Amino acid sequence: MNITQVHVRKAALTQAALAEVPLGPLAEGAVRLAIESFSVTANNVTYAVVGDGFKYWDFFSAPEGFGIVPMWGHARVIESRHPEIAVGERVYGYLPMASHLDVIPGRVTPGGFSDTAEHRQPMSPVYNSYTRLAADPEHDPAREAERMIFGPLFRTGFLIEYFLRGEGWFGAEQLVVTSASSKTAMGLASVARQSSPQIRRIGLTSKGNVGFVEASGLYDEVLAYDDLDKLAVLRSVSVDFAGNADLLARIHRHFEDALAQSVLVGATHIEARSVFGKHEPLPGPKPQLFFAPDHAVAFFKAHGADEGGRLVAAAWRDFLEAAEGTIAIERHAGLESARDVFTTMAAGQIDPAKGIVIEP
Repeated sequence: MNITQVHVRKAALTQAALAEVPLGPLAEGAVRLAIESFSVTANNVTYAVVGDGFKYWDFFSAPEGFGIVPMWGHARVIESRHPEIAVGERVYGYLPMASHLDVIPGRVTPGGFSDTAEHRQPMSPVYNSYTRLAADPEHDPAREAERMIFGPLFRTGFLIEYFLRGEGWFGAEQLVVTSASSKTAMGLASVARQSSPQIRRIGLTSKGNVGFVEASGLYDEVLAYDDLDKLAVLRSVSVDFAGNADLLARIHRHFEDALAQSVLVGATHIEARSVFGKHEPLPGPKPQLFFAPDHAVAFFKAHGADEGGRLVAAAWRDFLEAAEGTIAIERHAGLESARDVFTTMAAGQIDPAKGIVIEP
């Protein structure tokens, strides 16, 4: 049996090719998944940009110099050599940009399991977990597309707000968010609006996206990057999703000592000088990297699986209501489409008004 994978050149993310790879017999205790659908977002571009440093390339093997970008999506069991996992069962989780995936289920519960494949164990358990849709309280068959497009990004936004609120927002009066049109930023703004209404929410975005971000209703004020100097200098927290070192420097210089905390999350501006490199010291606080999987583990340790799940689900429902109608869902068939969509996004052409779903 051959499977199809999309191999992305690590040194040039706009270059990718389809590859046919032979798949051997299924190992004892393993399960073979046929990938049904996944979303492609700016978050997947971030996975590729920081793939070596954060081991995102290590989840799914590829030839030297190439990588397989992880995606969030749905899959169906087509073969099982595990006594607790049945053929035909559907799951949601971390998948390769490919047609199939073999996993070795462990820590199996009615609600899910972890892939215990040896090469995945050094990475965060958050990425190795798969939910079983038949017993998943978050699963809504009518909203599978929204879950793939927004779900993982929303959770990151949820965890950022939870962290900042737990720190008393570092005494800040306002939250300044870059790449405000990104889905993670929108999730953060939605949770902050619900849980921290005293914090003024400022969205920074490209001039072409100002109208889209304003229409979301998630921010108190929306400014184009060129208009940053018009922003009031109040005690602020900056959360950077753009990963643009020059933009981050402008924010630090604009606020200086009024910047209470500087949080680094993503890298949507891959054509720009990256904040993840070494640069001159900035005025104000030293930027701190926010790695969502570590915060997720701490969150569920503090609240437990049931209560933590309830808190996330409640905020997720509020976000879905707020995000209703903000994007048009586009469905594309085939991994050729996945390759084309990803390389287009990697080239910086991202339309925030579209949510892309691939059905291999």
